[in-house]
Formats: sequence, C-alpha cells, structure tokens
Amino acid sequence: MINGAHVVIYSKDAEGDRAFFRDVLKFPSVDAGHGWLIFAMPPTEAAFHDSGNNDKHELYFMCDDIAATLNDLKSRNVKVSKVKDERWGRLATFSLPGGGAIGVYQPKHPTPSSR
Repeated sequence: MINGAHVVIYSKDAEGDRAFFRDVLKFPSVDAGHGWLIFAMPPTEAAFHDSGNNDKHELYFMCDDIAATLNDLKSRNVKVSKVKDERWGRLATFSLPGGGAIGVYQPKHPTPSSR
C-alpha cells in the first residue's frame, strides 16, 4: 500500500532552496547523503483538475490565516505577492532563492479529516 508521497521541486539554485526550507520555513529534514536534504512536509492533500495537458503539477502550501502567514514570511525577508481571492480560497505566492515561486492559500473548501 502507498504510505506517503515524495514531492520534487526543480530549481536553478537547489542548495539555496534547501536552505530556505530548512532555515526560513523550519521544515525538519534528514540528510540522504552528501548534503541532499529530504524535508518532512505538513499534512498533504491531492486534487485532480481537468486539463488539456498532462504532466503539469503544482505545489501549494495551505494556512489558516493568509495575512498572518504572509506577514511572517515578509518578516523573514521573503518576497510575497498580493493576495487574490479565488472561489476556492485566498491565494498568494512566495519566492524561493532559486527564482521559483510556491503558492500558499487559505482554503474556503472543506479539507479531508486527516489534516
């Protein structure tokens, strides 16, 4: 049986992004060898959306209070976007050292009980 999920984030600065997850987001990690960190993630859910393309995947972190979360990230000198209200939640992004962006949102939809 499946017992977990492994997310891969591709980056132009993987070392910087690993340090960001470790030092800014404070996610626990293990060293899989040679400094290759693997991070524990918060509880996760998966959703499937209709699309004309396959092989496109997105990562969003969820929070209970988008304003407080963004203020916390800003206090750590993280660049964050403005909040957009969507039908399914309040959405923003934050920038990684490698130049990528990760979404963060406060959901309006119900979430599975395992969270």
